[in-house]
Amino acid sequence: MPEKLAMSMVDIKDAGSELRDLESGALDTKSSAADVYYEGVELHRTNEFIDNKPSFFNRIAAALNAETKGIEPVTEDEKNDDSILNAATIWFSANMVIVAYSVGALGPLVFGLNFGQSVLVIIFFNILGLIPVALFSLFGVELGLRQMILSRYLAGNITARFFSLVNVIACVGWCVLNISVSAQLLNMVNEGSGHNCPIWAGCLIIAGGTVLVTFFGYSVVHAYEKWSWVPNFAAFLVIIAQLSRSGKFKGGEWVGGATTAGGVLSFGSSVFGSAAGWATYAADYTVYMPKTTSKYKIFFSVVAGLAFPLFFTMILGAACGMAALNDPTWKSYYDKNAMGGVIYAILVPNSLNGFGQFCCVLLALSTVANNVPGMYTVALSAQALWAPLAKIPRVVWTMAGNAATLGISIPATYYFDGFMENFMDSIGYYLAIYIAIACSEHFIYRRSFSAYNIDDWDNWEHLPIGIAGTAALIAGAFGVALGMCQTYWVGEISRLIGEYGGDIGFELGGSWAFIIYNIVRPLELKYFGR
Repeated sequence: MPEKLAMSMVDIKDAGSELRDLESGALDTKSSAADVYYEGVELHRTNEFIDNKPSFFNRIAAALNAETKGIEPVTEDEKNDDSILNAATIWFSANMVIVAYSVGALGPLVFGLNFGQSVLVIIFFNILGLIPVALFSLFGVELGLRQMILSRYLAGNITARFFSLVNVIACVGWCVLNISVSAQLLNMVNEGSGHNCPIWAGCLIIAGGTVLVTFFGYSVVHAYEKWSWVPNFAAFLVIIAQLSRSGKFKGGEWVGGATTAGGVLSFGSSVFGSAAGWATYAADYTVYMPKTTSKYKIFFSVVAGLAFPLFFTMILGAACGMAALNDPTWKSYYDKNAMGGVIYAILVPNSLNGFGQFCCVLLALSTVANNVPGMYTVALSAQALWAPLAKIPRVVWTMAGNAATLGISIPATYYFDGFMENFMDSIGYYLAIYIAIACSEHFIYRRSFSAYNIDDWDNWEHLPIGIAGTAALIAGAFGVALGMCQTYWVGEISRLIGEYGGDIGFELGGSWAFIIYNIVRPLELKYFGR
């Protein structure tokens, strides 16, 4: 139905190729004087702000063999990553961590689901969330555009700037929460001896490890993520063995009803956010892959690289959560230190003692693998936000992002980690809106990669304005407000689901954004031609 509406209002035979013609010819409606003016003075192009001479920091980065390229399109000559495996391992390692493990435990511990129900939710909502990540990864290969630059085509230039800002906040915010969890786990090791790792030192260790990887850029990020999953996976296998030996796991009773349905929806929202959270990063990690690389291989490599660790860690987390409900001692560890406490309870006291503490350290350090994509992408998102910011080299933004993360994580761990968690849960809803807008633009209006004129990547006169994207964003935000179910806010619609409400913020936000975008976008094309 949206396709017919678009075709009738725009009156085009081939939506993809015609849209490209419209964008390329948008300046034809202006006077010749204006044409000369815009050709002579490119007021709206980032190139105005970027000195051709390498900056001091870029010269240092180049001397250290670090990546110096920012948000400019990656040309075919620059594409030197021919490893299909890289497309999978970047996400495999980033999700083989205690963060995903902790999300899985929410099913039984927070939303009252049994193990079987938790597993079904984990599988279904992860599949729903990881498909957009695999899809956007193809854009990086085909177009050589960073994800937030690609967003200028998919959501409109103005809307893309807003998404860039939110992405910066999300990258820093999630890294803060991840560091907080790991610092608490490190703090528990050797706690009774008086020689345990202080919280501030734990934060410094995780942030320092992240800086070492992200400073060097794309190649080192992929090299690190190719193998960083190995010790984490081994530590999780030890948890499985000790959980089995403890005999504390029980699957739980199957119950139904409106309250259970609300728990399923709320848990599903958390799972979806964990998987889809990489959608606003995806193209950044395939831009150096040649255009001739098989798109099918890339797509299914990303799917596999996301699916296995997400399924594995979340299902294990759900199992450990069920065990914690059955043992008062483990539950007390959870109440004090969340899932880090449960890991410690399984591995250390009356268990593996010193070796268990070693495994705790490995799992705490696994957070580096999860934070690396965020701290690499935060630099590119900051550059994409505003043209003058693109003048600041990527390495500077990467170090600034890590510094901000460290500066916030230390006081957050001590004083306001609960506030940070609630705040980041709210930020996460934008993912469904972003995906709805981006998929609408590509599949309904552009239809093929040939409809993207890469030369227009920073041309305000040719890029979509973002009227439809902004309208969809506002509508989606209203949908989220009515459908979200958090400790600080329960929407009018979500409160109708069961005793405690059910979180349908993703569903309402995404669907409302989809509807409004496909009402307004044909009008934007008709009256503005881009």
